[in-house]
Amino acid sequence: MIRPALRLFSLLAALFALWLAWVIVVPVTPDRQPYTVTVGLNRTMSQLARTLEDDGAVRNRYVMVALSRVMGVDRKLKPGLYQFGGATAMWQYLNRFADGHPDQSSVTIIEGWRFAQFRNALRKEDDLRQDTAGWSDSRLLAELGVAGDSAEGLFFPSTYFYTPGSSDLDVYRRAYQSMQQQLQTVWEARVADLPYTTPYELLTMASLIEKETAHEADRPMVASVFVNRLKIGMRLQTDPSVIYGMGARYNGNIAKADLRRDTPYNTYTRAGLTPTPIALPGRAALDAAANPAQSRALYFVAKGDSSGTSQFSETLDEHNAAVRDYILKKGK
Repeated sequence: MIRPALRLFSLLAALFALWLAWVIVVPVTPDRQPYTVTVGLNRTMSQLARTLEDDGAVRNRYVMVALSRVMGVDRKLKPGLYQFGGATAMWQYLNRFADGHPDQSSVTIIEGWRFAQFRNALRKEDDLRQDTAGWSDSRLLAELGVAGDSAEGLFFPSTYFYTPGSSDLDVYRRAYQSMQQQLQTVWEARVADLPYTTPYELLTMASLIEKETAHEADRPMVASVFVNRLKIGMRLQTDPSVIYGMGARYNGNIAKADLRRDTPYNTYTRAGLTPTPIALPGRAALDAAANPAQSRALYFVAKGDSSGTSQFSETLDEHNAAVRDYILKKGK
């Protein structure tokens, strides 16, 4: 009984080895040619292998994930667009991903970043030619044909693909042009009777909205509060603008003295919008600035929940009650 069992086991092992070799070594030709696949920021090997299997580029995603761990590929996936031509074997895909040189690299600019963070992100891109290294913001704007000294808010946060070896100036140019297009679109679709009269003021409002809440559904209401305040001459009193005005002095906390210390960006001491945007707003914030919710709300407070939602109030009494419910009681 032992020998037949061993022969059966050996046969099954041999069949498995042949199947594994077929899965890993024998090339596959995807229907789409040339075949391209994008490795996005923070994309896992499991997600990537599923995409390749769904596209008919590999035969078994589980084998690909396991092999990637053995090869160490899962720990060094580089974002970008990879292109393959003709029949390609699984091991060839993994070698290419391990090589870390996509046909197009990518850099992701996050909504709510300051322009300085955008510049830092591009400086870290080894595949980009750093033509603007050492340039001031004003020189960069001049090279792009943009008047003014403040670059804050003028560049659209998104993922930008680029050919390795190309200039960082090209990414700046595309991000600037993208923001101009997005801004023009929302400006043309804006509602009537807004308390700002230029696209730049709308952009500034959008940046305040972007920094006040990460909860997309609340952005139209945050915009409504700010618009309602501007219309009656009430100060915006938004902490993110104070933080922006503090610059390097900000250490993660705002004291009462910071709220009283006057800067051009302190919306507790100064009425109206800030002189420039305070961040790079995304499309949702731009849409909210152009089409605020219709309400009479003048106040809001963060609920402190996992979703980052806010409670909106029309009167100071209602707002104080919300503060007691969501802030003071939780502090006890």
